[in-house]
Amino acid sequence: MLPTHCQKILQQLPNHRLLALDVLRGLTITAMILVNNPGSWSYMYWPLKHAQWHGLTPTDLIFPFFIFIVGMSITLSVNAMQAKGISKQQIVKSGLVRTVKLIALGWFLALFYYNFRDPNFSWLEQRLFSIRVMGVLQRIGVVYIIALACYLYLKPKHIVFSLLGLLVGYAALMQYVPYKLPSGEFASGLWLYGNNLSAWLDNLILGARHVYYGNADPLPFDPEGLLSTLPAIATALSGILCSCYLNTEKNLYNQVKVLTCVAIVSIVCGYLLSYITPINKALWTPSYVMISSGLALLSYALCSYILDIRRSRLWSAPFLVFGANAILFFMFAGVVGRILIMIPVDETNLKNVIFSKSLQPLLGNYAGSFAFSVLFLLLSYAVMYACYKRRIFWKV
Repeated sequence: MLPTHCQKILQQLPNHRLLALDVLRGLTITAMILVNNPGSWSYMYWPLKHAQWHGLTPTDLIFPFFIFIVGMSITLSVNAMQAKGISKQQIVKSGLVRTVKLIALGWFLALFYYNFRDPNFSWLEQRLFSIRVMGVLQRIGVVYIIALACYLYLKPKHIVFSLLGLLVGYAALMQYVPYKLPSGEFASGLWLYGNNLSAWLDNLILGARHVYYGNADPLPFDPEGLLSTLPAIATALSGILCSCYLNTEKNLYNQVKVLTCVAIVSIVCGYLLSYITPINKALWTPSYVMISSGLALLSYALCSYILDIRRSRLWSAPFLVFGANAILFFMFAGVVGRILIMIPVDETNLKNVIFSKSLQPLLGNYAGSFAFSVLFLLLSYAVMYACYKRRIFWKV
C-alpha cells in the first residue's frame, strides 16, 4: 500500500520540476518542523539541538539549507517568468510583494499567542508592544528580495564577487569596528554571546523588547539580527551560483562530480577559516556560511545522484508533499504548535498533557519527547497530503 501511495505522489509531479531540489526542500522543512516541536524542550537528543554558541550540530544546518534552496529557486522562477516575457521591473515588484507577505506572516506568528491560564496576561503589552521584529520568515523575506535583485542585475562572476564581498565585509565590520557597551567602555573584535557588533546594532535599532534574546548580557540581540543578515544573503547567492552552473551543464554525472568537489573545497576552507572567525549560527559567521553552503551543495549532489542517476525515487515521495507546500507547512506547524500550548487543561496545557500523561510514562523522557515530534509530523503530513492531492499549493 505504501509503495502505491508514494507512486501516486510521484505521478502528480510536473515534468518541469527539479526533483532533487524539491526533495531537498522537503527534507529541510521536515527537519525544521521536527526540531521545532518536541514534547519537551528539556528532553531533546543532541542532533536536534542547536549548538550553545560556537560550534555546529545537524540542527544548525537547517536554516542555511533553506536559504540556499531559496537562492536556487530564485533562478528557476525568474527564468520561467522571463520566458513568458515578464520584465525585470515586474519581477522585482512581484518579489517586493512576496517579501512583504513573508514579513507579515512572520509577525503574525509572533503575535499568535494568548495565555488563557493567566488572568493577568496582556496580549497588547506582552505580544503587540514587544513584538519580535526579526525572525525566520522575516529574514527569508529580506534575503529573498536582495538575492533576487542580484540575480536579475548581476552577471554570475559579479555575484561571486558580491558573495565574497559580503563575507569579507561582514568579518571586517565585526572584527574592527568598535562599539559602546552599556558600561561606557568600548569593545571590538569580539564574537561573544551578547557582546559583539551585531548584538550592539540589534540593541541600538530594535531594542531589548523586540529581539529573541532580550535578557542577553550585556547586549540583547536577535539570532536573525540586522547585521548578520548580510552573510545570510551570501548563503542565498551560493544557491544562485549552484543553479547557474546547473543551467550551463546538463550532464548529470558532471553536475554531481563538480558540485561534490566544490562542496568539499568549501567545507575545508570553512573549517580553516574557523581559526579566524568562529563557526556560529547566531552570528552567521563566514566560516559557518562556507561550511553550511558546502554541505548544502553536497546534499543536493547526493539527492541528484540518488534520484536522477540511480533513479531511486519512491522514498522521496513524502518529502515532495512537504516541500511542495513548504511555507504552508511552516505556518500550519507554527499555528497548531501554538494552539496546543494555548489550550488550557487543568493547571497546564494540552501539549504538556499529551506528553507528560501519555508519551513520557510510556516511552521515557527523550524517546517520548521525540515521539511527540514524530506524531506532530504525521498529523502535518495528513493535512499537507490532502492539499497535495487536491493540487492546493500556497504560493506566497
